[in-house]
This record gives sequence, C-alpha cells and structure tokens, in this order.
Amino acid sequence: QVQLQESGGGSVQSGGSLRLSCVASGFTDMKYCMVWFRQAPGKEREGVAGFDGYGHTNYADSVKGRFTVSRDKAKNTLYLQMNNLKSEDTAMYYCAADRFYTSCGAWGVDKLTEYATTFEYWGQGTQVTVSS
Repeated sequence: QVQLQESGGGSVQSGGSLRLSCVASGFTDMKYCMVWFRQAPGKEREGVAGFDGYGHTNYADSVKGRFTVSRDKAKNTLYLQMNNLKSEDTAMYYCAADRFYTSCGAWGVDKLTEYATTFEYWGQGTQVTVSS
C-alpha cells in the first residue's frame, strides 16, 4: 500500500520561498516515478517537476531556475524547493507517484501533464498562495 502526504504549503509574498515535502509510505523501493503537479482554479492540471527511479529530473519551463526537485531515500520524501515565487505559482500542489513510469525524468513536461490522470498514487495536495 502506497500513501503520499504533502506538506509545506502556505502564503508567501512574491519573491519568497517555500519548500514542499511529500512523504511516501508503503514503497518497497525508490524506483518509482514521482512528480509534482499543480492546479490553479479554472486551470488544467500541469506537471511542475518530476524525479524518476534513476534520479533524473525534469521541469516545466515556467519554473526552471526557480524550483528544484529532490528525493531523500532515507526519509522516503520528495521535496520541491520553490524560490523567487510569483503570483502565477499560486495553485494546489500535488505529489503523485507511479511504479511503472520508472524513466519519467526523461520525459518532456508536456508528457507528464498528458499522463497525469494515469498516475497510480496521489496525495491530498497542499495549497501555495503567492501575493504580489
């Protein structure tokens, strides 16, 4: 049984930083694809950053240079460090995982977005609100 729990969201002014965490339980190993998605009200869900079973990462163009995704195997935790936040980053952020997409770090972000609905496991989300 795999369970994901996000935390670290909150309200911050433009230019500020937040670090999101996704604690995973029930994993037999850390070869899963794990991805941060986000969805703003009235917007479609989009891939933000992915970390695959081989340690490869990918990012949406809109967050490159500002966000960093990492994974701590010892703590079974996926992180998203978000710096220089902008109002356009306001959204509900979700952690998702899939045991079969072991090479998803090699995907383009468009593919992450396209395949979002097929990911096996999802957390409940954590809200990020950025004010100007």
